[in-house]
Amino acid sequence: MRSKRLSFRLRAAIALSALILATAAWAAPKYKVLHAFTGGNDGGGVWGSLLLDRRGNVYGTTIAGGPKGKGGTAFKLSRLANGTWSQRVLYSFCSQSLCTDGGGPFAGLTFDLGGSLYGTTVGGGEHDSGVTFELTLGSQGWTETVLYNFCSLQGCKDGGSPQAGVVMDNAGNLFGTASVAFELSPSSDGWKETVLHHFPAFKGDGSGPYAVILDAAGNLYGETNMGGTSTLCGGGCGTVYELQPTSGGGWEEHILHDFGTGDDMGFPGGALLLDKTGRLYGTAGGGTHAHGAVYRLTPQSGGHWKASILHSFTGGANGDGPDGGVAMDKAGNLYGTTVAGGDPNCDCGVVYKLSPSANGKWTYTVLHSFAGYDGAQPVAQLILDSQGNLYGTTITGGAGGYGVAFEITP
Repeated sequence: MRSKRLSFRLRAAIALSALILATAAWAAPKYKVLHAFTGGNDGGGVWGSLLLDRRGNVYGTTIAGGPKGKGGTAFKLSRLANGTWSQRVLYSFCSQSLCTDGGGPFAGLTFDLGGSLYGTTVGGGEHDSGVTFELTLGSQGWTETVLYNFCSLQGCKDGGSPQAGVVMDNAGNLFGTASVAFELSPSSDGWKETVLHHFPAFKGDGSGPYAVILDAAGNLYGETNMGGTSTLCGGGCGTVYELQPTSGGGWEEHILHDFGTGDDMGFPGGALLLDKTGRLYGTAGGGTHAHGAVYRLTPQSGGHWKASILHSFTGGANGDGPDGGVAMDKAGNLYGTTVAGGDPNCDCGVVYKLSPSANGKWTYTVLHSFAGYDGAQPVAQLILDSQGNLYGTTITGGAGGYGVAFEITP
């Protein structure tokens, strides 16, 4: 008669399986919503990246909502003793008549050494074409100062409606894009704008410039979403460019990569990443499977750059449409998001990790698939703290339906 007791091997196999599952669950990254935006007084629609201070507080912007003008907010998230997070609106845009203080900050914020915050809005201002602003903390709270009103020149030759934020150099000058690449410099008469480069629509050097980054030598790097010489995208597939200061006080543009010429990528989006060896990383549409790609540009002799696709997205559960660029940890792993794919019931995007190996290949891992209630459609670049925790945003979803700020702990 066959014994009803489980055999030793079967019991051992079940125990081993349980141990593996428990280990996998323990090792899985922990996802946490820091704040779910409601579109009301707390703001709504988080398109930009977050910013961390030395105390672990998180800063960001929303394009809508707010307690006053409903033109978006600048906010702060602080970790409480019980592990939850508290949200506070630092400034509510369109608080002044005719939105002269700006409205709709799409991008994230930048600090200076004194703790002031800097950013841009896509609308509002004296010409309803956006502003660059500064937020300063005083005894009465945070005060906004408009540093520059775009479209102050005829034909908007000084740029307009910036969708990207600004970066600051060691001298306190601000750099950004607003259909042009610009510099804002402080002076005794206020802030002065200098246009560094014009990007005419659908020209060979690109058009539709997005966020710029600075290297240690003061060179600027950025992408254009369109333009270039390729005929595959109907007006160019976009470019990666460098703006280099010259001895005469001007700026010289160099095209580092022209998308759609020798690759199957196009329409890059988000901010670039510059590593310690001088290589550039970014995200673009297309790729082998036409669902987007993560790419790297490596400098070569003679001023040339070599483009390599590190990962080509397949769509579906593995994510579709990387749009915000990538972040890198101390070990050289890359992290990013896709705006779609992931959970088949939501198609709301994923957070992913790319790990380099000795053979030059990269291993792709989905860290989190959005399901809607926890956020949806992440489009901004992720950031990392000193412990390797990831912070990001989504433009929709969450308990309030207007996006979330989230943390992922490895």
